[in-house]
Amino acid sequence: MRKKPTPVKLSRREFLAASSAALIGLGLKTDRPIAGGFVNESFQLGHMLRDRQPFPKTTKTEKFPIVIVGGGMAGLSAAWQLERRGFRDFILLEMEKQPGGNSRWGENEITAYPWAAHYVPVPNAKATLVRELFEEFGALKDGKWEERYLCFTPQERLFIHGRWQEGIEPAVGLTDRDRDQFKRFDDLMQQFRASKSFTIPTQLGIESSHSQEMAKLDGISIAEWMQQQRFDSTYLRWYVDYACRDDYGAPAAATSAWAGVHYYASREHEEKGPLTWPEGNGWIARRLIQKLNRYIRPNALVHRIAKDKNRNRYSVLAGDTEFIADAVIFAAPTFLAPYLIEGMSPALTKDFVYSPWLTANITLDRLPREIHNSETAWDNVIYDSPSLGYVVANHQSIRQHEERSVWTYYWALAEKTPPDARRFLLEKDWAYWKDAILADLSRVHPDIRDCVSRIDIMRMGHAMIRPSVGFIFSEDRKALARSQSGLDRLFFANSDLSGISIFEEAQYRGVTAATKAMVSLGKH
Repeated sequence: MRKKPTPVKLSRREFLAASSAALIGLGLKTDRPIAGGFVNESFQLGHMLRDRQPFPKTTKTEKFPIVIVGGGMAGLSAAWQLERRGFRDFILLEMEKQPGGNSRWGENEITAYPWAAHYVPVPNAKATLVRELFEEFGALKDGKWEERYLCFTPQERLFIHGRWQEGIEPAVGLTDRDRDQFKRFDDLMQQFRASKSFTIPTQLGIESSHSQEMAKLDGISIAEWMQQQRFDSTYLRWYVDYACRDDYGAPAAATSAWAGVHYYASREHEEKGPLTWPEGNGWIARRLIQKLNRYIRPNALVHRIAKDKNRNRYSVLAGDTEFIADAVIFAAPTFLAPYLIEGMSPALTKDFVYSPWLTANITLDRLPREIHNSETAWDNVIYDSPSLGYVVANHQSIRQHEERSVWTYYWALAEKTPPDARRFLLEKDWAYWKDAILADLSRVHPDIRDCVSRIDIMRMGHAMIRPSVGFIFSEDRKALARSQSGLDRLFFANSDLSGISIFEEAQYRGVTAATKAMVSLGKH
């Protein structure tokens, strides 16, 4: 008979204290060397923009009718729309060596793996843009989804009260009162879903007939809303807080109630899915990059965008090159706009708050002993952990048995304010984060330190937009979403304009901006 793991009750505060103690020799040690380091580090470039440091003088000029700034999913989607509409005279400028933004990926001898975004919920029939893309790339054929891209079972599990349970919604240890509150919560979410006010893309719901009612919901936090509804179940509160940290990198107390409801009410129930791949949404990014490679200019940090009113054109400076454009699609994170766009007031982006994240790809030379007597799920979550758990990159493998694996571990630094969390993220070295990650995982996998050979960590200071209280219905957000910045032929496209950082929103914003840009140039 398998020996069950000993129940561990450790608060987030205690966990962080334990992680710090490990650094001074009080934590569990191992002689097994663990390699790794920080990867995809580019914050120094961002700080050059923030500090308005000088950049090289331009030595050459290139002209394009449209310049796309930013090669994340929004920028790639804008390029996809231009190309498929027959508009091929454009350039996409990307600061990083690897385009893709939060859909970047990595690969080792075991498997490919994601660095952030790792799935797309199965889109319904109304999600025409997403379905068109997946049809083009072979994930959807004759109305049927490619089975190998639908997440294999088991999909999700939660470690709670010393054991694993199927699904992330807590089911172990609940009282009848807890279950009644979950049932009432689900009923309310169904009512919100039926209102058709919570949509993807979000813009469609925001413009619905219920917008005034929804604006009131946006005016309080989801934690406050739950208090108003007399939801006091510890398990339900954890569940909603986890959802906010997972999708927004923010605690429930700092998340708009509108956004908290949107997490549960925006999608119809779907028996299949989600769609996922070893490299996560890198599967999508990889194919877009291959298709659009001739338009993409990597390692091109844009540091100035200025309007030439006499010629009615834009000057876009990147490195030592000046790009002259008739129209600009700004697909980089919107908070960067006042640092890049000449004459744009910082007040326009004052409500844009971003959550810092840490992700790690953990290489295991063997699986923890506990797993030999149970089965890992694709998504594995630890109740009351400061982390969001881990996904198994090679979960979709069709091999009968794989001893080696890569786990992608997610940690939204939601316990601090975003500025404090960013400082904390940069202050701590790789060894600190390595020990903190292992301390968390050892709660459920006691021998994890003997299994791991490498931990690579990516720090993202502005990983995703945070739908703070009042942000979704703020006038500045709505104005920028309509590209009303006071500058003609400059179109904003990042998913942060939606208040939610997901693939569908990035695609919608990118395609919408590209369409507007073509219309502005008389290209329909």
